Amino acid sequence: MNALLLEGKNAVIYGGGGAIGGAVARVFAREGARVFIAGRTRAKLDAVARDIAVTGGKVETAQVDVLDQQAVEKHADAVAETAGGIDIALNAVSVMHDQGTSLADLSLEEFMRPIDGFLRTLFITSKAVARHMGRERPGVILTLSEPGSKMAVGGILGHSVSAAGKEAFSRVLAAELAPGNVRVIGIRPHAVADAPAAGSYTKDLFEQTAAAAGQSVQELLEGGMVQGTLLKRLPTLSEIAETAAFLASDRGGAMTGTIVNLSVGALVD
Repeated sequence: MNALLLEGKNAVIYGGGGAIGGAVARVFAREGARVFIAGRTRAKLDAVARDIAVTGGKVETAQVDVLDQQAVEKHADAVAETAGGIDIALNAVSVMHDQGTSLADLSLEEFMRPIDGFLRTLFITSKAVARHMGRERPGVILTLSEPGSKMAVGGILGHSVSAAGKEAFSRVLAAELAPGNVRVIGIRPHAVADAPAAGSYTKDLFEQTAAAAGQSVQELLEGGMVQGTLLKRLPTLSEIAETAAFLASDRGGAMTGTIVNLSVGALVD
């Protein structure tokens, strides 16, 4: 029987009730981790927790405003005290923002919304968990970005800058935390094929672009987005979650300060 990838690990997932956060939480639990999921919506957290509990996994939930630094630090402290430390953290928090509006019609507020929102929560959560990681037991911080970090496409100014910012944050944080035995790795998936159906905020996010093209969100995903990839498909929640589990495990121990490209060939490094 194969050993579980994350046996004995304590993992905190912010945005754990969302499509990606929930998928990762389920896989982490399946691989033996004790999972702590935090987020804004109790019902979504409870749904993920029920799925994990049914399969015998270890999970605890907490309703936390991830933009409230004191609340996040208090939660991280409680997790570390309860579990004896934090080994893995993932920020899968969503921030609704504009995609599809060009500079002439884009307000400063809409431009700044994803930059401030995503980077603020990434800073808050990373700072809260980092002090409970590393040293004698390796720590891993996983971040999420998007291909917009490198794409030159009109109508995604705020989104693109925020994605590039998240990747820069991950690289620099990896350098800072490496002496303390903490790895930091970014994951860059393209639009996720089954995320809208799983309750992701991307369903609402893509509606403006889809409507402008006279399409449904699913038609947008399966049409133009797919054609822009080498593999002519989009990544799935399962693929992202399985990759995250590998990266967080000791088998991925040589990786830090890098971005894992799950864009199915939309970007070629």
